[in-house]
Amino acid sequence: MSRRTVVVAGASGVIGQAAAEHFARGGFGQVIGISRREPNLPPSLGVKHLPLDLLDADACRNAAPQLAQATHLVFAALFEKPGLVAGWYEEDQMATNLAMLKNLMEPLLQAAPDLRHVSVLQGTKAYGAHVHAISVPARESWPRDPHANFYWLQEDYLRGLRRDANWSLTVWRPQVVFGTATGAAMNIIPVLGAYAAIQRELGRPLAFPGRPGGVAEAVSADLVAQALLWAAEAPQAADETFNVTNGDVFTWEGVWPAIAAALKMEATYAEPFSIAQYLMDHADVWDRIVEREGLLPLSLPQLVGESHHYADLLFGVDAPADAARAPVLVSTIKLRQAGFGDCEDTERMFARLLGDIAHMGIVPRAR
Repeated sequence: MSRRTVVVAGASGVIGQAAAEHFARGGFGQVIGISRREPNLPPSLGVKHLPLDLLDADACRNAAPQLAQATHLVFAALFEKPGLVAGWYEEDQMATNLAMLKNLMEPLLQAAPDLRHVSVLQGTKAYGAHVHAISVPARESWPRDPHANFYWLQEDYLRGLRRDANWSLTVWRPQVVFGTATGAAMNIIPVLGAYAAIQRELGRPLAFPGRPGGVAEAVSADLVAQALLWAAEAPQAADETFNVTNGDVFTWEGVWPAIAAALKMEATYAEPFSIAQYLMDHADVWDRIVEREGLLPLSLPQLVGESHHYADLLFGVDAPADAARAPVLVSTIKLRQAGFGDCEDTERMFARLLGDIAHMGIVPRAR
């Protein structure tokens, strides 16, 4: 097999960290992770971390010689503003995400003549799910939804480069992603783990914070990583766009008992409340837990990043009480027909990931 080196940009993020781990465990070759923060990965995997701020064009140019052996790129880097959701509609945030991609791609293409494949991450905002109700299931073959989004800026830029290049491109649209990364913009597993720990510390049950309704889909970061690994060498993935999900559907109120059971807690239901505000109001409780249990020394803001705001969105906390929550469901037929058919039970995913972050010393073990 020919020499292979994959560069994972955004290696400390929810998808990037999982991708770096799965490429390394899969024996793909050398794995180089790019991020400002070091990903939380076992040293035995041999992932090389290159600390780099993708907003610093000069730093990217200076780092490019260290990427000269790159044959594959997974671009999972993401810039989000404090508060998360409001920034999705702001043009300067879109421009920033495009700049990050350009700052890496331009010197990389000059330094790495053997580049063969690029994967870039989008999501269901590609279908306009954050601005209007969408028809379901959303399909990759639909015309582009006419709204401003950095996905389109990045995709147009990459397809422009692709026209005269020997490398191929795969665009990914995962559903809501769940993983073990901390400090991420959109990963509510640490949010759930911290919330459960605080409730347990206060002698309270695991009260569901959201509104009922809203059929949803999930995808584990590990499943996305497996798809990325498959696409790196699969000819049928070249220059294609794929939705990716676990393969089932769920509602938050329906899955809540399984989450509580995994945490050895009682599931209860009450009026909706902001889990983001609740966590920050109990930051002192979290700090006490961390010190007593010898957990990774992360404050709540360091632990959750912007993901507590994402949790409020997913739970429908701010949705009108009398309004039906429109489902956001996508078709994964195209990906399965192309040859990737892996799946994961969503209830078991929650239990697995909550167990993983306890094993990693991020949250206390369930008792």
